[in-house]
Amino acid sequence: MTAQRSNRFKRGKHVAVSIEAAAQTDVGCVRSNNEDCFGIDTELQVYIVCDGMGGAVGGEIASRVGVDAFLSSLRQDKYETFESPREPLVQAAMAANVAVLARAQMEPALHGMGATLVAAQIQDSRLQVVNIGDSRAYVVRQAQCTQLTVDHSYLQEQVRLGFMTQAMADQSPMQSVITRAIGVQDSVVPDLFSLDLEDGDLILLTTDGLTRHVSDEDIAEVVTDAGGADDLDTRCSRLIELAKRRGGSDNVTCILLQHSSL
Repeated sequence: MTAQRSNRFKRGKHVAVSIEAAAQTDVGCVRSNNEDCFGIDTELQVYIVCDGMGGAVGGEIASRVGVDAFLSSLRQDKYETFESPREPLVQAAMAANVAVLARAQMEPALHGMGATLVAAQIQDSRLQVVNIGDSRAYVVRQAQCTQLTVDHSYLQEQVRLGFMTQAMADQSPMQSVITRAIGVQDSVVPDLFSLDLEDGDLILLTTDGLTRHVSDEDIAEVVTDAGGADDLDTRCSRLIELAKRRGGSDNVTCILLQHSSL
């Protein structure tokens, strides 16, 4: 298991805010290698998780290349002016797509690799989220867990179209079939979401290695921690261990953020 923790204090336009962050990734109980990757830039307040696909070597490379390209794009755009605060995230997601695809085209052994992507940026008390694939972003507010992103997966699209119930989807063997990923096609369309954060909000970015085994209700219970005695590192560990106790069929990665007004 690898982990990272950071604290960030920033005075926004109207109020001083604190962002605390913790991140952990674990190979799980079945896989022999970890194809998940995460990245954090505390200066830009950017957090990203990628879940690789394409075999043992390809998946690891795709997720790492995706994370690095996404962060590099945002760092290069740091001093540019955009019409919308969402625009840099869109460009970064596209840059990640181009980078993974280019790497696969350069090395025949990596042909077909790709990755999911979910990332968040916090500016003052405004949360922006971008996603491609089935890695998810959640907000936990007042012990209620809400999924912010929409899965780009075959099963969830069938549920949204009314062709399948959620119970049927949960039992389907097609859990890994996704309909969008970075590095698979020349272009990809990311989804974007925004939210005004409130004091005490918790934000979770995670791969499907967690969400296959841990429900929204479980997430809320673990990360809320009934009084907040456990730090964010411990809560990440508890989420991962819960997924592993229930099978741990895939790699598990969590970035957990807490927004506080000072």
